[in-house]
Amino acid sequence: MLRLFSIFLVLALSSVGSIQGVVTDPDPAGYIAYCPCMGRFGNQADHLLGALAFAKALNRTLILPPWVEYRKGEIKSMQVPFNKYFKVEPILEYHRVITMEDFMNETARKIWPLHKRISFCYMERKSLDPKNTKKDCNAKEGNPFGSFWDTFRINFVASEFFGPLHYDVHHSDVASKWADNYNPKDWPVLAYTGAPGSFPVQAENRKLQKYIQWSDTYATKAEKFIRTKLPKGAFIGVHLRNGIDWVRACEHVKSSTNLFASPQCLGYKNEHGKLYDELCMPSRNIIVNQLKRLIRKVKSESPTNQIKSIFVASDNNHMIEDLTRDLREVDVSIHKLETNDPHLDLAVLGTANYFIGNCISSYSAFVIRERESRGFPSYFWAFPKADIQLGDEFAKHDEL
Repeated sequence: MLRLFSIFLVLALSSVGSIQGVVTDPDPAGYIAYCPCMGRFGNQADHLLGALAFAKALNRTLILPPWVEYRKGEIKSMQVPFNKYFKVEPILEYHRVITMEDFMNETARKIWPLHKRISFCYMERKSLDPKNTKKDCNAKEGNPFGSFWDTFRINFVASEFFGPLHYDVHHSDVASKWADNYNPKDWPVLAYTGAPGSFPVQAENRKLQKYIQWSDTYATKAEKFIRTKLPKGAFIGVHLRNGIDWVRACEHVKSSTNLFASPQCLGYKNEHGKLYDELCMPSRNIIVNQLKRLIRKVKSESPTNQIKSIFVASDNNHMIEDLTRDLREVDVSIHKLETNDPHLDLAVLGTANYFIGNCISSYSAFVIRERESRGFPSYFWAFPKADIQLGDEFAKHDEL
């Protein structure tokens, strides 16, 4: 019986790559690869959800790319394996996936010979070299493009311009057109210069966040920090964007209808309002008063589950001294990580009893989606706009 079960397990895992040491046959339906070459983690996470939906609609296995990171003092990007931060297995509940490392080590040599390595782009991507006038995707020009593909020693022999095809599989029959134009026998791997997904993430793909679950390492680190560094009791997680790059980004508020992840609170058609300065860069007064009101609200509604601490994640100024001084009257302690680790920040924020984030930030958006999938309450700084006036109502994030 045990032998039969083992055989069944191997068969059941076929066409999904390498899972916990089980190497399986190549997927006859083909694969999708892409470079997560736009932005940092928040943008890449949005693109991942779109790529998952796209791969499922085309019925191709998605090759999970490493996370592209930029380290101070490094000229080229660093590629961090997908499963350092997140588990692969939960994603398989939704669709077939394989890490890029496993694909290149076990599968690529069988189905993706060097002469079939063709880069896909919507239209010509101009070369950085003015002397190069060849029509091409130039998939490896620039950073992180070159360093990304070089990490896996991938070179392309040609380019394929796929326009007018697109990635929106929810509002058209484009998936069937992809299948008609690129059958897996002749095109075993569709390798995209950029992600086959939109930023910000489409509303229809937000729910896929539930399959993106922290690795045991990061889940354990978050649990240990909460258990050993925060006082026992409920805590609020907050995300503060206030670095110089964010200050400059907020200058675009006046000339934009949507900015970065703002549809998560304003709506994809601005049905919940328009952009305004405080939504992007809330003042210290707004931050302090919003925290006070949430703490008092929780105390009035649940006397046995009072807020004991606030955990702050920030790209620059955590405002520890300011918040400690300004929140003395509500008797809470203020905390942050001892060493910088943005991913551990995210893991802690996702498990907080309450969360307040920046509506425009894709980093906050990752936390919001994770908490939506778990049924945890979340809020946005200075939203809705009437909330700036410090009325009695505290605006709760409505699930989109």
